[in-house]
Amino acid sequence: MSNLKARLQEDMKTAMKAGEKARLQTIRSINAAIKQREVDERIELTDDQILTLINKQAKQRKDSLTQFEQADRQDLAEIERFELEVINGYLPQQLTDEEIDTLIQEALAETGATDIKGMGQVMNLLKPKLTGRADMGKVGGKIKAALS
Repeated sequence: MSNLKARLQEDMKTAMKAGEKARLQTIRSINAAIKQREVDERIELTDDQILTLINKQAKQRKDSLTQFEQADRQDLAEIERFELEVINGYLPQQLTDEEIDTLIQEALAETGATDIKGMGQVMNLLKPKLTGRADMGKVGGKIKAALS
């Protein structure tokens, strides 16, 4: 069992014992997503794959939060904000823009990419380093800008 999966199991037990229903529900939703993917693909997820899945859940919560705030539904926005906080507790420390820019420059130098055709190589090199630590959509935009 991966370290992250074991941590989720332990945190679920702790939340159950402490009677933290909202935290428990969020952790259960993460575990359900992991289990669903493992059953669908008949594999045991690695920590990196679990991080990718958790990152996706965080992105969904951010999108929902934005929509609820625009609709002036503060009650639902508070729930999403809490769930996002719980989910972010399982993600590694986010990189700063400067750290991301440095990694992009190193990847550009390593791959020798000079135009947009090399973007795939740069992304493939950066993805393992940035998974769960940066918004890959923003990273893609930064790479495009650097290659333009």
